[in-house]
Amino acid sequence: MQTLFISDVHLGTRGCQAQALLDFIRVYEAQTIYLVGDIFDGWRLKASWHWPQAHNDVVQKILRKVRKGTRLVYVPGNHDEFMRDYAGSTFGGVEIVEEAIHETVDGRRMLILHGDKFDTVVRNVKWLALLGDWAYDLAIWLNRWIARARRALGLPYWSFSAWSKSKVKRAVNFISAFEQAVVADGRRHGADIVLCGHIHRAAYEHMDDILYVNTGDWVESNTAVVEHRDGRLELIHWTDASHAVLGHRSETDALPVAA
Repeated sequence: MQTLFISDVHLGTRGCQAQALLDFIRVYEAQTIYLVGDIFDGWRLKASWHWPQAHNDVVQKILRKVRKGTRLVYVPGNHDEFMRDYAGSTFGGVEIVEEAIHETVDGRRMLILHGDKFDTVVRNVKWLALLGDWAYDLAIWLNRWIARARRALGLPYWSFSAWSKSKVKRAVNFISAFEQAVVADGRRHGADIVLCGHIHRAAYEHMDDILYVNTGDWVESNTAVVEHRDGRLELIHWTDASHAVLGHRSETDALPVAA
């Protein structure tokens, strides 16, 4: 691949699908990798330390790619906001930036940002955001038990937390407002594409003159975005059950393709 975009891994939390991500980055090689925020979960690590071997393996694997010549650009999010103090710096080949402008192989201008600056709760009412974070962790905990039960019954994976967000009217309205705000910001930057994370909802859709892409996460959906050698973008859904591509959405597809 030309470029790989990953966000919202939340290393340091029990909900992180570190092994699935490790399998994914073993398969997908790229000249450039963008880490689009919330790679580490500083909020959770401050409260209680959780760092199994798989989380360490993800970090080591990514740094090994850097040592072999991969360019790595880190765009911090709200959960790893401590990294923003070092924006503009490079450590061990890792470039840290607040936002980035990436030019695709076919010449399109892409604005890359985490997206939390458009979340008024995160920016203005931190204690409420922390409360919501704990509630989200509860939903992820329920996910794990539901997934175990469904596996025992031979049923496919189903995300309770993602389903909840799709059914709660306030969540749906927030996601719509967030996407519109991100697209408007891309338009102000003269971008053809805007790519972000933050809301844990993978997306790939044209909004008038802007292509809106959300990388999703490695807690619920296990999704990432790749840029092919011809500049074509593709949203990849990865399943840790079969260690294979489950489905994808690209600029040549009218609908997601099941593989």
